[in-house]
Amino acid sequence: MRKRVTKRFAAKLLFQYRVVVERQSSNRRICEERTIVFEARSKRAALSSARKRGQAGEYAYLNGEGNKVHFEFVGVTDLLCLDCASGQEEVWYEIRTMLKPMERKTANIPTDAQLLDTKQPN
Repeated sequence: MRKRVTKRFAAKLLFQYRVVVERQSSNRRICEERTIVFEARSKRAALSSARKRGQAGEYAYLNGEGNKVHFEFVGVTDLLCLDCASGQEEVWYEIRTMLKPMERKTANIPTDAQLLDTKQPN
């Protein structure tokens, strides 16, 4: 019997909050990007799993004004095999080109106070 080998994957999921007021949805919407970590046998299986998890996260409710709010899964914006290119403690990475990142450190890196802001959920 062959052992099924799984790898660690991370997926970035995009969700939107869509509010319906008088049967109309606004064009500008608050969005959430959520990173999930899970195991899968292949990249194709990981993509399928990420999509299913996103769809399972959808819900709707009435806001304080009586308008229906839909929390909807838009799609998977990125998918990484973590075993392939990261350390054990890493859950996400992105590689991009930036203009003088060290020289612009104060503009690019939040302060400790911002990172520890108690208004943000733990």
